[in-house]
Amino acid sequence: MATSRADVEKGGSTKMKQEPGKVPAPLYPQHEGEREWTPWLVPSIFVANLCVFVIAMYYNNCPAKTKARDGQCVARFLGRFSFQPLRQNPLLGPSSATLEKMGALVWDKVVHGNQGWRLITCMWMHAGLLHLLANMLSLLFIGLRLEQQFGYIRIGAIYLLSGLGGSVLSSLFIRNAISVGASGALFGLLGAMLSELLSNWTIYTNKVAAVTTLLFVIAVNLVLGILPHVNNFAHIGGFLTGFLLGFVLLMRPHFGWMERYSLPAGSPCTARKYLAYQWVLMAVALILAVAGFAIGLAMVFRGSNANDSCSWCHYLSCVPTAKWKCTN
Repeated sequence: MATSRADVEKGGSTKMKQEPGKVPAPLYPQHEGEREWTPWLVPSIFVANLCVFVIAMYYNNCPAKTKARDGQCVARFLGRFSFQPLRQNPLLGPSSATLEKMGALVWDKVVHGNQGWRLITCMWMHAGLLHLLANMLSLLFIGLRLEQQFGYIRIGAIYLLSGLGGSVLSSLFIRNAISVGASGALFGLLGAMLSELLSNWTIYTNKVAAVTTLLFVIAVNLVLGILPHVNNFAHIGGFLTGFLLGFVLLMRPHFGWMERYSLPAGSPCTARKYLAYQWVLMAVALILAVAGFAIGLAMVFRGSNANDSCSWCHYLSCVPTAKWKCTN
């Protein structure tokens, strides 16, 4: 059977459902007339993060650079790939000095060292093996299905811009600690899932249950972010960015338009492809996203400290208790 040009450009094949109608919300299945992409970007991001971590461990070279008084390297049988002593890095990874040299987010270097590239590079680095595994499993679980549904361009844009949004918000509130990880980008994908569900409300059936479940998952992860040594500002910044971009990039034809595939041959379809509220949401989200990035980046490179304008915002990233303190 011949393959259309659109099939080749989308990297997938046409999958037609046997029965027309609405579909379960959280599974993101293909609708009639939509084509399914073959995921390659998300696996590539997974491999890239893994390679960066291996390079970081090679450069770290714990046995050669760690003094005896600092403790013994973990898993010394790995040679120069062994991990820093647990007292220095309980996540099984390199030293903070190695992370800083390889591109971790450091406020002083971004603002006063003209190293704005750290806003991007930090999302490709991880503090340790446990950190890497947690993020990459989340990436595969969330990202593969989204890329299969919406394609590599849109999901790649959301991933990268959400990571940048998380870095920008982190730089506005955190000055005395380094930050690494893909968590901001991953929270962006979660935010995009939520806005996609809201924007394309008419095509799903169990939407209330889906929204409730998704909000619960997001809330639990944000609450975990108030623990010490977790950069919840990256989570919040990434989530807000992805939430706005989801309205812009993941808008889908509404139910009435998709139902035309079940009409008898030759029957006219007068339904509009997109509803008015979808265009409104897209326009508002686009304006907020552009304004947010413009204002946020301007404040970062001007050296603004957002804590001066929001005295309680630091509690969004860490809440002190009798068992821990929220020091950098």
